[in-house]
This record gives sequence, C-alpha cells and structure tokens, in this order.
Amino acid sequence: MPEVITAKTAGFCFGVKRAVDTVYEEIKKGGDVYTFGEIIHNESVVEDLEKKGVKVIENLDEISRLKEGTVIIRSHGVAKNVKEKMSENRNIRIVDATCPFVKKIHETVEKESSEGKDIIIIGDPDHPEVLGITGYVKTRAYAINSREEAENFNADKDREMCLVSQTTFNLNKFKDLVEILSKKGYSI
Repeated sequence: MPEVITAKTAGFCFGVKRAVDTVYEEIKKGGDVYTFGEIIHNESVVEDLEKKGVKVIENLDEISRLKEGTVIIRSHGVAKNVKEKMSENRNIRIVDATCPFVKKIHETVEKESSEGKDIIIIGDPDHPEVLGITGYVKTRAYAINSREEAENFNADKDREMCLVSQTTFNLNKFKDLVEILSKKGYSI
C-alpha cells in the first residue's frame, strides 16, 4: 500500500481560515448570523454553515431589512461604499472577516489613487475580491484578466499607475501579464 503524505500547504490559506473561524465563533454566541456573500468559495463549508443556521445575504437591500443579527463580511472583502451602507442599519452588528492581505490591497489602492495614480488590478473583474478592491479606487481602475486584455491595454502613458493583484490569481499568469504591461512603457 502506498504511503499518503499530506502536503504542508493542505487546507485553507490564513485569510480564509480566519474568516471561516470567525463565522463559527459568531454561531457560538447565538442569535441570527448572516454572511455578505458566501464566506469563501467552498461548497462544503457553505453547506455546513447553512445547516448551523447561517444565511447568505447577497445585496444591501436584504441588509437594510434586517431587524437584528450579525452580518459577517466575507474573506474577499467589499467595496468601501458597501461597508458604509451596511453600517447604516443600526439593528445589526457587522463583523469584518476580510482577509488581512486583501485589506492591505484596499489600503494601497486607496492611498495610491488619492495621490492621482490609476490602478491596474490583475484579476477577474467579476470576482468579489476585485469588485471590492475597485471600490477603494478614487481614480480609474482597470481589471486585466488575460493575455489578450494585457496586450490590448491602452491608457494614458503620462499618468502614473499602481498595479495590484487579486490574491488568489495564478502567480505564473500574473507574471506573464505584468511582463506584457511592463513592455508597454507605462510608469507602474
């Protein structure tokens, strides 16, 4: 019988583990618990949380109608204006389980765009994390997800840019896209 060895990196990354643990801790406290979007992309975990009474909320309208409970912001984070609108409902408690690495990207793009830089986000423009990052940008934000998009990218070369990545984006694909963009002569 062959020996089975578990890889060192098996399991969830730090940010996802933290978010999932946060939900389970909130369940123990009692009361209604909600997540804003699925806490992570993992069907088994989401199903287990549903069995324990956690409900997934998909939009701000649902939050505005809540009479009580705890709403947990998923590991992917949300746009700044979404977070602000969530806090308008004084009947609920908000727990931010955004991955610290994602929060760092939020801080970076907010700072860099406040200084006038446009932001390039390497990642899927429809992914919740990229949508959240975009929500902290005060200038122009460009999401680039493919070689073709990088090759066709065309922006003002006189503007400085800051480049960040979706945290779960493939590293080799990221490197390829950055190489393509770097050859275009932008001040990144």
